[in-house]
Amino acid sequence: MRMSQGVEWALHTCLNLSWLDAPVPTGALAAFYELPPAYLNKQLQALVRAGILTSISGPRGGFRLARPPEAISLLDIVSAIEGPEELFRCDQILSKGPGEHAGVDYRQSCAFAHAMRGADLAWRRELSGKTVADVRSDVERGHPGAPADTRARIAELR
Repeated sequence: MRMSQGVEWALHTCLNLSWLDAPVPTGALAAFYELPPAYLNKQLQALVRAGILTSISGPRGGFRLARPPEAISLLDIVSAIEGPEELFRCDQILSKGPGEHAGVDYRQSCAFAHAMRGADLAWRRELSGKTVADVRSDVERGHPGAPADTRARIAELR
């Protein structure tokens, strides 16, 4: 499985916004990691639609977290960017093989579909149990200067 780059960008952007008190324009957020502003903006708009960020118009506008970091799970962010669909899609190819039975829903009886569904649920459970605040705490423990460095860099880029 491979997620789009937008997931990484959205995760880091939400972390950075958790350290900031004012809205930040797309250009400054994009310049922070040298990302293409138009593509980052597409990810930020997906986060707005999901209720993770808010967008403020005007000269002092930009993006900010819509809820506290404790209320934003990593799964919320991943789902906003990648969509809520399961990772594995059973196309019921068993229905085309020998021994097929008419009317059987192979998504329910296929051992691979069950195994993949279980793995998907474990992955989702793990991501839903970790919040932006949890990651922020981890980062601050390992890199105590990160919040101040982020605020200073964003101030330079505005």
